[in-house]
Amino acid sequence: MSGETQDTSRAVADDQLEEVRRRRRRPSRVAGRVLTWIGIVMIVVYCLAPFYWMIVSALRLPSMGLDTSFIPDPVSLDNFTAVFQGRNHFGRALVNSLIVAGLTTALVLVVGTVAAYAMARLRFRGKPLVLFAIISTSMFPVVTLIVPLLRLFTGGYAFFPVNWINTYQAMILPSISFALPLAVWTLNAYFRQLPHELEESAMVDGATRSQAFRRVILPLAAPGVFTTAIITFIAAWNEFLIALTMVNDNVHMTANVAISKFTGVSGYDTPYGTIMAAGVIVTVPLLIVVLIFQRRIVGGLAAGSLK
Repeated sequence: MSGETQDTSRAVADDQLEEVRRRRRRPSRVAGRVLTWIGIVMIVVYCLAPFYWMIVSALRLPSMGLDTSFIPDPVSLDNFTAVFQGRNHFGRALVNSLIVAGLTTALVLVVGTVAAYAMARLRFRGKPLVLFAIISTSMFPVVTLIVPLLRLFTGGYAFFPVNWINTYQAMILPSISFALPLAVWTLNAYFRQLPHELEESAMVDGATRSQAFRRVILPLAAPGVFTTAIITFIAAWNEFLIALTMVNDNVHMTANVAISKFTGVSGYDTPYGTIMAAGVIVTVPLLIVVLIFQRRIVGGLAAGSLK
């Protein structure tokens, strides 16, 4: 009986001790959750505050460009109307941005997919050096390459006697060179986590390696390819320095360059409201695409690390 009593008393003591520990953990858990939500709110506010201010500034009257109120009063759409005035050439600039970003994305996907598959499947000497050389090409600041590119596209080099200034290819080729390394590394990680048995089974059934790649591997790699396409398109859509340097006419000017050249009524003042309205027009389509396909983007980026 004494042994049972001691066991019972120990069990009660253990229960009481565990209850005390639970009570001590509750405030710490609540504090941790509160701090987590405070951090999330701060990050969201920090990221969305510039966009909110851009929308507010775009909805003011054109004469209220320097107003600092957080709510536009009165609300006006005159700035959005002024964006598409004839002297701004903004409609044509939007089409040019779509052409440049679309062709850049398509070419990067074609070249990057084949290159990434070769890096993931082929075995050859110096493979790590090749991968390092590919990623190192994206480490150069764009501003350091503007002068060589400008000389190249004006026929300044004997091996390239072609004048490409004021053409689409003068903007597309440099954008490809900066977007391609990221595409190759992203897709390479995705192809590496796909088992080799998939291609071997297809080749046993009579398919060539190219057919196994097109019919078996490429459909399975669709999330990674889709993610790479979105990231490349956003980077090409937002590119400014190359487009500003290589194009100086209104026919091939992109939207970002057109916004930088907006002028006010007198031609010398800065139309802040019109610029903000153009920024909203350029940014909203990208936000919609990212919000719609955010699961695919996250899944594609994380897929390369899963086995």
